Amino acid sequence: MDEKTVVIGVIGSDVHAVGNKIIDYALRNGGFKVVNVGVLSTQEDFINAAIETAADAIFVSSLYGHGEIDCQGFREKCNEAGLTDILLYIGGNIVVGKQNFEEVELRFKNMGFNRVYPPGTKIETGIEDLKLDLNL
Repeated sequence: MDEKTVVIGVIGSDVHAVGNKIIDYALRNGGFKVVNVGVLSTQEDFINAAIETAADAIFVSSLYGHGEIDCQGFREKCNEAGLTDILLYIGGNIVVGKQNFEEVELRFKNMGFNRVYPPGTKIETGIEDLKLDLNL
């Protein structure tokens, strides 16, 4: 299998670096090439890295609860940049307060995300889904 590339990072004003490092490590161990844009990243940071590396997917992490605001228009910006086929995944504590996850998931899918994960999801779940979505 040719190595697939995944751009990862933590969006917005979020500095949760530990989870980002765990995701990086797990994806590399899963056979993926990882481009890590780090913490405090903008949509443009993710998109520019994806363009530069011809990435297959973008994994967005957010733990401070403002992921929904930080991700508004993300799919549209990907499309404008020519990344119409890129997979968009998001996980973590992506909204403020306790909300029904099915509703949260629907909102993010309506924003163009392929996969949406609630807090506490194991990265292995995302890796399995990624392999499925990339037909690996």
